[in-house]
Amino acid sequence: MALQGSVKVLVPCGSLGAGVRESEIAYGLAKGADVIATDAGSTDSGAAYLALGKSKNNRGAVKRDLGILLRAHAQTGVPVIIGTAGQAGGDLNVDWTRDIVLEVAQELGIAPRIALLYSEQDKTALKALNQQGKVRPLPPLGPLEDSVIDACEHIVGLMGVEPFVAALQAGADIIIGGRSTDTAVLASYPIWRGAPWGASWHAGKIAECGAQCCLNPADGAGVLLTIDEHGFEVEPLSTTNRCTPHSVSKHMLYENSDPHHLHEPGGILDVTEAVYVQSGEHAVRVEGARWLAQPYTMKLEGAAAGDYQTLMLVGIQDPDVLADVNAFHDRLLAALYERTRKSIPAQELGEFHISLRMYGWNAVTGDVPVNVPPPREIGVLFVATARTQKLANAIAHACNPYFFHYPMVPNKELPSYGFAFSPADIPRGRIFEFKLNHVVAVDDPLSLVRTVWLDRDGKSAAA
Repeated sequence: MALQGSVKVLVPCGSLGAGVRESEIAYGLAKGADVIATDAGSTDSGAAYLALGKSKNNRGAVKRDLGILLRAHAQTGVPVIIGTAGQAGGDLNVDWTRDIVLEVAQELGIAPRIALLYSEQDKTALKALNQQGKVRPLPPLGPLEDSVIDACEHIVGLMGVEPFVAALQAGADIIIGGRSTDTAVLASYPIWRGAPWGASWHAGKIAECGAQCCLNPADGAGVLLTIDEHGFEVEPLSTTNRCTPHSVSKHMLYENSDPHHLHEPGGILDVTEAVYVQSGEHAVRVEGARWLAQPYTMKLEGAAAGDYQTLMLVGIQDPDVLADVNAFHDRLLAALYERTRKSIPAQELGEFHISLRMYGWNAVTGDVPVNVPPPREIGVLFVATARTQKLANAIAHACNPYFFHYPMVPNKELPSYGFAFSPADIPRGRIFEFKLNHVVAVDDPLSLVRTVWLDRDGKSAAA
């Protein structure tokens, strides 16, 4: 259908649970918002949240935000769209968010029509698609092996706008989406209403992190998008904040290596000819984006559980150590490996790994500093990785005396470094990693997405 006039999308925050502001929601509704749409997750915090099906956000914080959004829905009837629910967008993450929504709805005494969009992938079906040549790798990975699929705890496919549009078309009041691109969550409603795809996708990209596209991201949580047939306008939901052409345009660089092109399911957003103009004191007007349709693909994310780790931490101000941190690292690491092999029988030990991370020196980059003066102090993080938690703990116990007392100068009185905790060793549990960096080609954007409808009691309802 063709867009009549304009459509307004209220983006309450960059991620559900980050802190929706009631005053901003009231402002957006007063300005005529047609929909509330927000992302709720990210891969930024690693693979554990997909592998475990849990959210890094506090349940109370998510419930608080949902309470504000569902009250807005109850008062005005505007739909609420959530993408990448529960941090990672897997089935367990969607269900976690579903339960909170149902709880809030019951407390408010409302009965919204809820659509659940599941984008977790069946391993057998994914292997079949791989056999058909439908799955291809993204750099730097190679072809996908079935063993990698089997190793993953959960695998999700990133949805585009189409599943959200279908749910809106079927009358959804609340949409709880699994893993989706941040942009698709915000672009779906205006596209459903008939807005241009280029303007809708561009608006979604700019507003994906809420007030991050504003001049002062700390002064506010969300923004309001107004999309029409020629482009869009973006303004803060905080009346004391403002958007500028620079603050808006630079967001095309956020998590995107190409500032002019953004790859999404089914196409490429091209903003090469986009023009950003100040529109009043607070808002920015944007025109010129194009949507270039491409064969439809969905990016795959798969999280696997690995070995176990145990940590220890010390702080060091010993001038002998600080005078040559690199040499200390190498000598201590070698001593810890030797100590471990002497202390634990080889048949019990198996494969293991020890690392020392020198915070205040090179722990973040891993690069060895050259011509850098000695630091005032360093923190040294010991990490033992092994196939079981018991074995990782045993390695830490074996290394404990050396880690806390290893001298930089041989035969000198033993130092005692500043350990942070007692007991000194901290079992960290399993480690998790992403195993997939691939896309799967699909003829139908809905074919790898399952839609479930709920009534007020949380039971499946007819579509």
